[in-house]
Amino acid sequence: MKPVLDINEILKHLPHRYPFLLIDRVIEYTEGKSLVAIKNVTMNEAFFTGHFPQQPVMPGVLILEALAQAGGVLAYKSLGTLPGDGGPLFLLAGIDNARFRRVVEPGDQLRLEVTFIRRKRGIWVIEGSAFVDSELACSAELLSVQRG
Repeated sequence: MKPVLDINEILKHLPHRYPFLLIDRVIEYTEGKSLVAIKNVTMNEAFFTGHFPQQPVMPGVLILEALAQAGGVLAYKSLGTLPGDGGPLFLLAGIDNARFRRVVEPGDQLRLEVTFIRRKRGIWVIEGSAFVDSELACSAELLSVQRG
């Protein structure tokens, strides 16, 4: 499957860098509506050395962060701007109704699906779901504030 955005384009659309960049590619994008990104989870991730050494599990907060980053790409693409290009900076402002349904381990591939819900006075609300294969791993409503 040919990516809509490869890693070089993602780096243009997000201010995050290693070790905190949690999206590898974007495979679907519907302008102003939704985006699907992929995160390949490997044993080389820095967080696995401490979470947990005997049974590595991707921290739930990082799954939420990956969803937030996918939402950030959706927001930048929707506005037609880039971070650091005079465009706004999006900051995570809240998480509602987060649920974790499956452990994410090395070797899994997260499919990050985000959908734009609404925007009002610089607050963006995005619904996000993370899947491994067809199994729901995490879902949440993410709020971001647009600065600048």
